[in-house]
This record gives sequence, C-alpha cells and structure tokens, in this order.
Amino acid sequence: MRVLNPLKRPFGKARFSRVKNASYRQWEDAFEVEFDDGLSFLEPHKTIRKANGISPNAVVASVELEDELRHGFFVHYDNGQVAEVSW
Repeated sequence: MRVLNPLKRPFGKARFSRVKNASYRQWEDAFEVEFDDGLSFLEPHKTIRKANGISPNAVVASVELEDELRHGFFVHYDNGQVAEVSW
C-alpha cells in the first residue's frame, strides 16, 4: 500500500537578486536589507551577533556592502570585530 504525503511539494524556482542596500536601525536593533528586485527584510541584530560570535557589549560602527557580487554585507563594531552576513 502506497501512502501519498500531501505536504510534499516540488521545489520552486528561485532567482538571485543582489543586495541593494543594508542599514542598521538602532531603534529596532535590527538590520534592514533591500534587494534589487524590491524585496526587503528586517534581520534581528541578536541573530547576527550569535552567528558570528560577536561580544554582547560591542556597538555597531558601520555597515559595508560586499562589493564584488553584492551577496551580503559586513558589520564593523567599535571593538574591532567584524560580522559577515551572506544572503
């Protein structure tokens, strides 16, 4: 007897879209990431800190887009640490 799983679906098609802008929103403690195709995401700062092992008392000094492919951005902190965020 064969059981069909109605939850399984084939993968959809995805297209690469370059990062247009990335900025830190201090009042929300999150990064706003805009893409060339018009999509925009708000990524919590605590997620980026945890993924990159950033000190909890480090303060964001600057945000820099990755120049070559524009597939992510770098967050520079006042204590010299750098977080790499790939999308």
